[in-house]
Amino acid sequence: MAIKKSDLYSSLWRSCDELRGGMDASQYKDYILVLLFVKYVSDKAKSDPDSLITVPAGAGFDDMATLAGDPEIGDKFNKIVARLAEVNKLEKVIDVADFNDPEKLGRGKEMQDRLSKLIRIFAGLDFSSSKASGDDLLGDAYEYLMRHFATESGKSKGQFYTPAEVSRVLAKVIGIGPETRQDQTAYDPTCGSGSLLLKLADEAPRGLTLYGQEKDGPTWALSVMNMVLHGNATAEVLSGDTITSPRFIENGQLKTFDFCAMNPPFSLKSWSNGLENEYDRFELGRPPKKNGDYAFLLHVLKSLKSTGKAAVILPHGVLFRGNAEGAIRKNLLSRGVIKGIVGLPANLFYGTGIPACVIVIDKENAQARRGVFMINASTGFMKDGAKNRLRSQDIHKIVDVFTKQTEVEGYSRLVPISEILAEGNEGNLNIPRYISSTTPVDVQDLQAHLNGGIPDRDLDLLEEYWSALPELRGQLFESNRPGYASLAIDPASVHEVVLSSPDFHRFSEAVSDGVVNWFTSNRQVLADIGSETRPAELVAALGEDLLARFASVPVLDQYDVYENLMSYWHDVMHDDVFMVMSSGWVEAARPRRALQDAERKLSETPDLVLGPKKTATKYKMDLVPPALVEARYFAEQRKTLAELAAVADGATSRLAEFAGEHAVEDGLLAGAMEDEKITKAQAASRLKEAKAEGEDDEEVSALQSVVNLFEAETAAKKAVKDARALLDAAVLQKYETFSADDVQRLVLDDKWNATISGLVLQEVDALMRTLVSRICVLGDRYGVKLEELVSQTTKHDEMVMSQLLQMGFS
Repeated sequence: MAIKKSDLYSSLWRSCDELRGGMDASQYKDYILVLLFVKYVSDKAKSDPDSLITVPAGAGFDDMATLAGDPEIGDKFNKIVARLAEVNKLEKVIDVADFNDPEKLGRGKEMQDRLSKLIRIFAGLDFSSSKASGDDLLGDAYEYLMRHFATESGKSKGQFYTPAEVSRVLAKVIGIGPETRQDQTAYDPTCGSGSLLLKLADEAPRGLTLYGQEKDGPTWALSVMNMVLHGNATAEVLSGDTITSPRFIENGQLKTFDFCAMNPPFSLKSWSNGLENEYDRFELGRPPKKNGDYAFLLHVLKSLKSTGKAAVILPHGVLFRGNAEGAIRKNLLSRGVIKGIVGLPANLFYGTGIPACVIVIDKENAQARRGVFMINASTGFMKDGAKNRLRSQDIHKIVDVFTKQTEVEGYSRLVPISEILAEGNEGNLNIPRYISSTTPVDVQDLQAHLNGGIPDRDLDLLEEYWSALPELRGQLFESNRPGYASLAIDPASVHEVVLSSPDFHRFSEAVSDGVVNWFTSNRQVLADIGSETRPAELVAALGEDLLARFASVPVLDQYDVYENLMSYWHDVMHDDVFMVMSSGWVEAARPRRALQDAERKLSETPDLVLGPKKTATKYKMDLVPPALVEARYFAEQRKTLAELAAVADGATSRLAEFAGEHAVEDGLLAGAMEDEKITKAQAASRLKEAKAEGEDDEEVSALQSVVNLFEAETAAKKAVKDARALLDAAVLQKYETFSADDVQRLVLDDKWNATISGLVLQEVDALMRTLVSRICVLGDRYGVKLEELVSQTTKHDEMVMSQLLQMGFS
């Protein structure tokens, strides 16, 4: 059975737990990533004779696995890794972690046990079929680890990783895509662990020729490993300080590239320490001695070909700080090399919580450029633990708007360079100066307060709703006087009227049909999922089609619809697709035994349990949950089970009601109470005593009644349990009969299509709740005229005065 992404994540998380101890994430990450590397290249060498990494005899993962329990496990691990590094010229890359370090891993038996558990966890993984294409399990695993380590490493050590979502934005806004050639070059001067550089390559179907430089030694080693793990072993990643010692030099000048992307350390104070050769990088101005932001930007500018394009992440200060930076900024604008600026949300990055921006550089036709395209994307994000994170819809919207140069009020604008350089602005690029993102003020209408009625102006602001529901406004409102309207219905019934209106039903059905039509047109593509499917390309095509179909639907944001697909893809569909790719439809749907492995700290919650509790057999159905099988094939049995459950609930309710009435102090059932609670055993025992002692008939009758109710409840619950067991057994047997068509109907129609349709319709419901809420606010605000308020106040004053007079106050 193919391992799922979620299972892989949990395995890697447990491996981190085994090592965590007193180590910081920046330390234990080295051990985890080295083992991941050794495991991957060992599995790859078995399945791919052309693998670029040679695994010599005695120096593979299998050799490490045999050492579990060995007293000298740490020292022997080091020798295996050293041999693998030597053969592949990866010294100081994969041999950076000391597996025999007692200060980090413990002494004696503690180290032996810790490394033995660790190797057993990795032994359960299989990367032999990994395609290392950026959308496979290995890529996801590395991404997961990088995010996890960056989160745990803290501000001072989290700069080796650029969030994948931001990296995708950078790759797309500089034009990397289907037309990009494999021989084109991409360069990251501060490449960290290489995550940004690899995302550039992922966006090019045929790949890119990659170059990178990284100053920090251990992080450079991570980058080299990362390139190998992602099938880019030929990437040229060098160590050293990019500003003071650039490594990519041709004929005494900086080597130039087609694309550059960079996430440098923000506002580096020591950027010029040891700087000797400037390589003409600062001809547009020398950056301040204590702030290196523009040093990195100018390095990138000099490293681009004449048609080169780049995206650099920098703090917002570079957009408006004056003096030397202001002069550099004006020179950049005058040359037309700044194509655009994207303002990002705060708290996206692991090295800092401050908001940042992306400066997009484009040398091609720079002299003809007359404007800078600005996007304020600061409000589009989701919370992800302590950090913020761009959603799929945020990424797509930024890229769509930027590539099409679409002006959206409050979000994007093409700002003329003449305006930016004009008096008053003088080269200031601060985005809020040119794009107002303030929420419109909810203006109150004095005449409406005085004379009643809702201003037409407020209703006109809801025009996007009226365009989707053209008859609803007439149903809800009637003219009050020129320019004003009143609710034509009771305010309490607004919600009911909206949801029952023909307009709403037509709109909801149109949205539902849109999703169904989208799925129907793509169903065959999904049915054809196989070993050659590329998941990233599949979901991209699905997403683009969905966006196009909802682009013109009024009031419903196409990007909200798209986000539902992408969230479901990341949570469920990706795993499903991978299982089908690896095993085929029928095999992927087969039930398997739920894993119960105490040594690996792995215990899965079963989907189906058969047999008595102590000897029960527990099953997992990864692709087709039992509920889907029940709904499609066992509707009558489910109905019977529901009826039996209702009987059992009724029996429980009658018992509780009877006991609540009589199981009180001095009540008829007081003698049957145990710790203020009546039990079946105590009630039966007390009944036997009462009959023997000749107690009054009323108590005996009550005791008999409660015993009967207990027995009825027990019988009803047993009937439910027996029916459930029979249904579970029938469901399990049904799995054995499934053909590929059967599985596809269950997964494609009952699972994927039904879920996505439901999520999109939830968006429609949310829109209607927003509309109802606004109408109610306006109705409450202007529902009572001033004279009525005065009259009510006078009446209440008179009532208070009357009460005071009666109490003796004059």
